[in-house]
Amino acid sequence: MPLGTGVSARTSHQAQILRLLRDVGACTHAQLVDFAEIGRARLAVELDELGAAGLISHGGKSRSRGGRPSPVVELGHDLRFVGVDLGATSVAVGIANSQLDLICFEEEPSDIREGPKKVLAQVHDLIAKLVATTAVAGISGIGVGIPGPVSYRDGVSVSPPLMPGWSQYPVRDQLAREFRCPVRVDNDVNVMALGERWGGVAKGMDDFLYVKIGTGIGSAMVMKGAVYHGAAGCAGDIGHIKVTDDVPCACGKRGCLEATFGGAALARGALAAAHAGQSPVLAERLATNRELTAVDVGIAAQQGDPVAVALIRSGGRDLGRVLAGLVNFMNPPLVVIAGGVSRLGHPLLAEIRQTIYSESLPLATSNLPIVLSEIVETAGVLGAVYSASELIFSTP
Repeated sequence: MPLGTGVSARTSHQAQILRLLRDVGACTHAQLVDFAEIGRARLAVELDELGAAGLISHGGKSRSRGGRPSPVVELGHDLRFVGVDLGATSVAVGIANSQLDLICFEEEPSDIREGPKKVLAQVHDLIAKLVATTAVAGISGIGVGIPGPVSYRDGVSVSPPLMPGWSQYPVRDQLAREFRCPVRVDNDVNVMALGERWGGVAKGMDDFLYVKIGTGIGSAMVMKGAVYHGAAGCAGDIGHIKVTDDVPCACGKRGCLEATFGGAALARGALAAAHAGQSPVLAERLATNRELTAVDVGIAAQQGDPVAVALIRSGGRDLGRVLAGLVNFMNPPLVVIAGGVSRLGHPLLAEIRQTIYSESLPLATSNLPIVLSEIVETAGVLGAVYSASELIFSTP
């Protein structure tokens, strides 16, 4: 299997040039001179180095407007970035070209609780399979999103509540060793936010708040075009903000938002209601499927089941109260709701909106769109390939 290319930007000017070519596409020499604010002679030196490394190629001449046509520069055609999105119950892998267009994507069921050795072996096999089917010449970089607290500096997960065996496991170093290329590991919500900024409803926005509602709940604060990680890398972990007193959480504390809402909490509430005879609809689905999930709650709500509707509204209010505080604090121009549970759709979104608008300051919400993500399935992989490209398109 082809391994890593081992090349990246060597100077700040090279990094600027590569990011511009990624973000806007092919450029003329004149455009690059203006953007990088360097002379033509220096630009020529930088382009020669980038070309020798295979990071750029020359794509002919621009259309003439009366003078001599200017040479056009574009990213190297052989650049390939791999994105890995680890979820609690699935793993998705994609490969993107130099412009971060996904050329292949595959998702498989997985159980994060089975530990890093088994899950990363599955990741390795998926990458190898996609590399073989797409005839990739070499992997330029790999980005990975993990559903738990991550030390961004060290590339390891730290005490994740729902991931036994993952704490301090060298995810970054293992994948870098196996594929011989740079690897960046981050929290899955941070990675998804980058994907949303690259190809979703927040495309091109420098500031917004991103919220993922899946098995657990997390958020990412994008400011000035980058995710804010905090001092230790755990900024945005809103799932463990306290919203009540009496519900135990997997983290060992009580009353966390994640314990009252999210996929796992919805499933617990639905199961309790079915066993208590409070919801014939949920009881029937339990008898048929032998288990209940957030999907069952959504289907029951669509059928008008009052218990399911109440579960969604209650969770939406709890989340909305937490987000109202964040809106007051951050004053974002956009809030994006994503994750598997976001598929509950309008009933959930309406409750979140109503709570935020009623409990936040009027000035903070006077022009605040709160919308659902339109790329739920691919946001994590798309953000991961963007993160991988940043490794190559930045100076060491």
